[in-house]
Amino acid sequence: MLIHSASQVVTLTETPQRGSDLGTLNIIPDGAVLIDGQTIAEVGPSNDLLERYPNEQQLNACGRAVIPGFVDPHTHLVWAGDRAAEFEMRLEGASYMEIMAAGGGIQSTVNATRAASALELLEQTRQHANDIFRMGTTSAEAKTGYGLALEGELKQLDVLLRLDAEGPLEIFPTFLGAHAVPKEYKENPDDYVDLVVNQMLPEVKDWWQVNATKKPLPFVDVFCEEGAFSLEQSRRILEAAKALGYPLKIHADEFGNLGGVSLAAELGAVSADHLVKTSPADIEALAASGTAAVSLPCTPFGLAEKEYSPAKEMINAGALFALSSDLNPGTAWSGSMQFVIALACRMMRLTPAQALAAATINAAAAVNQAGRLGSIHSGKQADLLILNVDDYRHLAYRFGVNLVDAVIKKGKVYPLS
Repeated sequence: MLIHSASQVVTLTETPQRGSDLGTLNIIPDGAVLIDGQTIAEVGPSNDLLERYPNEQQLNACGRAVIPGFVDPHTHLVWAGDRAAEFEMRLEGASYMEIMAAGGGIQSTVNATRAASALELLEQTRQHANDIFRMGTTSAEAKTGYGLALEGELKQLDVLLRLDAEGPLEIFPTFLGAHAVPKEYKENPDDYVDLVVNQMLPEVKDWWQVNATKKPLPFVDVFCEEGAFSLEQSRRILEAAKALGYPLKIHADEFGNLGGVSLAAELGAVSADHLVKTSPADIEALAASGTAAVSLPCTPFGLAEKEYSPAKEMINAGALFALSSDLNPGTAWSGSMQFVIALACRMMRLTPAQALAAATINAAAAVNQAGRLGSIHSGKQADLLILNVDDYRHLAYRFGVNLVDAVIKKGKVYPLS
């Protein structure tokens, strides 16, 4: 198939972007993309490709912009229930951590997810997946963490594997057994850490090798935060996971600076996520590492917080900066990467070009997929968006509307209008 007559084909770069290079878009005006099966075969000016491939099936972009599909490297896609009542409590003055300490927050969703049948959980998660796909997310990381017991965590992993096989959204699972200390271990959190390290991590690996034989091991994540897991506990979990061959991630610096970011860099984690309270020393550690710095602007927005990730400092230091939605039922029930881009430009002063790169090629790096996703180059997977506007900058300029006209996933066109 030959997609042609795009006002802009925003190719970006084949590899992630750092520092002053962030925002390199390499736009081809009046561009075209040749797709062979699931793969991008060639990119260039429309006149050139139309002349050389006159018999190819054609899709006229009609003067609209074509960009890579969004990669969302941090979501909590699979859950049951909602926390609308807690949202009202926050409006009345209760903090996120106060609600969590009182048994709400993550534990509330754990209760609902544990109670849901496998079919109910599958159906609810399918709706979340379809929603974000329609808004342009073609690939997403998705965490467990609402089971907090082996059976419940495996139930979530099973849902994610089923939905990935079903498509069209491509899913990269993460085991987040260390999302919170469950209520039954509230008085003995170290006992729960022992359970994660000694039972859950090995048994999840065994289960995965039987049920996902052709896939690499999932990521392992931990919520390193006051009221969740200490730096020492986080180290124990991540070191045990690394010894078993899992790739690593970490939630860090959402509410306080415990040193989780430097731990992630030390252990070679694929990403460190949230990063609101990240210190200058931790930023330097990120910049000197291959660990992606993933900012989740929907979370402070959802909590009505004034402080966001120090994005400019991270970018200027040379960190590999990426954006994500943090789709979850408690603080950010939005999987719109379009809205993430709009927030990043307003609240963290990114340019539209920087935000787009952070939501595509750099976001792909935050899930170890920059070699095949996140940009429009020959040999990469044919994951593209045709917008309903002629300039990519509208993604940052406008908000609250869906600017995606068609999603192309693995070479297949999914029209939205």
